[in-house]
This record gives sequence, structure tokens and C-alpha cells, in this order.
Amino acid sequence: MLLNLLLGIPLGLLIENAGEWLIHRYVLHGQGKRPDSIWAYHWHEHHRVCQENGMLDHGYQGWPLRWNTQGKEALFLLVVVLGHIPLLMCVPGYVAGMYVGLACYYIRHRKSHLDPDWARRKLPWHYQHHMAQNSEANWCVAWPWFDRVMGSRHEYPISSEEQLPIINKSLSMHG
Repeated sequence: MLLNLLLGIPLGLLIENAGEWLIHRYVLHGQGKRPDSIWAYHWHEHHRVCQENGMLDHGYQGWPLRWNTQGKEALFLLVVVLGHIPLLMCVPGYVAGMYVGLACYYIRHRKSHLDPDWARRKLPWHYQHHMAQNSEANWCVAWPWFDRVMGSRHEYPISSEEQLPIINKSLSMHG
């Protein structure tokens, strides 16, 4: 049992991060760019809103019980959680690692779109995914592990005006 936990938890975390990378790159961006796709909300709603609002996405406010970006993301994560329940008895460490990875993904992704300055400081790879000219890199959200493994972690220079769009907008409104 101890060996299962010692090996399973890191394995679950790694597989969750690989899944995050694969789904973001090939499903949310690949299929999501087609307007008729079920995944179109990611590109045509989430990325558009983030570009217009300096990373802020108001769809992440409140509980994920609405049919918006946060609600669709939460539903997909729930499906992944439920799909792993049958594995709990045979590989509990792996499932625990997967669940921790999914929780970290959701919490960090949500916070990054409610607090853009926090995202710029704590998740620069995700901030750059949304705010740099090229959004076809930096696919990971919680940690950039698989971006590094796959060579898709790119750092882009972002000017100070782009780094603090919310603060700059509020300053221009008050003065």
C-alpha cells in the first residue's frame, strides 16, 4: 500500500499534467477553433474575453453552475473525477495524485482569471498563453511540467502596460 502511494501520487500528478497539456492543445485549441465544435467556447469565448479584459474572465466569478466557460470546465473535470472512481480500490495513490492535480488546476485556473496580476506573478506561463501575441504555446495551467518536456514553454516579453491592464484601465478611469 505504501509503495502504491509513493509511486501512484507522483504518477497521478504527471498524468494529470500530461492530460491538461494534451486536452488544451489538441481539443480546446484544435477542435475549439472550429465554431461548430462543442469545444468552441474555449477559443471563441474564453480567449476572446481574456484578450478584451487583460486576462480577467468574469465567467469565473461565483459558483460554476452556469453554462459558461467555468461551468463547462467544471463539468468536464467532474467527468474525469467520476471516471477515475473505479480505479480507487486498485490504485488509490494514482487516483489521489490525479485528484490533487485536477483540484490544483481548477483552483489556479480560476484564480488566474479573477486576479490577473496574481496570474502574471505566479503563473507567468498561463498569463503569457493568453496575453502574448502567440497563444499556441504554454498549454499547461497549474504547472508547466509538460510544456517543458514537450518544448512548448515559451517566454514572451510583455510590456509593463500589458502586464497590468486592469490597474492601467482603472488609473485612466480615475484621472
